[in-house]
Amino acid sequence: MRRRALLLLLPAAAIAGCGPPRLDHPVIGAKNFTEQVVLGELLAQEIEAKAHLKVERRFYLAGSYICQQALVAGRIDAYVEYTGTALTAILKQPVDRNPQSVLATVRRLYSSRYSVTVGPPLGFENTFAMVIRGDDARRLHLSTLSQAAHYTPQWRLGVGYEFEQRPDGLPGLRKAYGFKFDGPPRTMDLGLLYRALNAHQVDMIAGNSTDGPIQAFGLTVLEDDRHYFPPYQAVPLVRDDALHHWPQIQIALDALAGKISADDMRAMNEAVDGQHRDPADVVRELRIRKGL
Repeated sequence: MRRRALLLLLPAAAIAGCGPPRLDHPVIGAKNFTEQVVLGELLAQEIEAKAHLKVERRFYLAGSYICQQALVAGRIDAYVEYTGTALTAILKQPVDRNPQSVLATVRRLYSSRYSVTVGPPLGFENTFAMVIRGDDARRLHLSTLSQAAHYTPQWRLGVGYEFEQRPDGLPGLRKAYGFKFDGPPRTMDLGLLYRALNAHQVDMIAGNSTDGPIQAFGLTVLEDDRHYFPPYQAVPLVRDDALHHWPQIQIALDALAGKISADDMRAMNEAVDGQHRDPADVVRELRIRKGL
């Protein structure tokens, strides 16, 4: 699903442009990888069920910056973001590793700067995960990033487009662990990282902790033993204008609070990526299991 990143080719202005005409239904956005599409579908289905509103889906909107521009411009009314990403990449705040204070800061600044409400956390955290092949981890007896630093000069690194530049990404990680790699990182769509790792085109990738292929392919996530990465709780972001126009959306946000675990998210990601199932069907089944 992540391969459908067609909107990567669109300039930001085409998405964020001037404000759209007033629609008679809310629009839910999502970034261009599987978990985001699943979460966008989850938010859309829950609003349809609880608020009895027709919901338009605008998924595959590249990364955080495009989604943020679309949200502020009113091209979308809501999408799911991660608190650490919101704090550093969008709000340009210093890294904070306390989940409660990060959430409080994100809520305050989104409200004051953008008139956007940060909804209750969905229940799971999706942090960056530095992933290597399981065979390499066992052969070299590696379990932490500090241990891996001894081997990275011989390794090739694969990363997504944002990770190479963002303040909570590669530049700070290199400093925290003293990482040096064999050449510049290979930058690619997130959906291609695991394929490149399995094909030995790269030796370490910057994935996400809830990615389905980690378990499916027997890969190893190296422990962030120096606690470099900030918390990344999944939270809905909703335009205040949308909540004023459709106050029943809040019912859906409250219903989803704390309902999605990391295991739930990994299973849904694998169902879509590994089993090639329709995200809407996967989300529908989860909502039934959770009594939503």
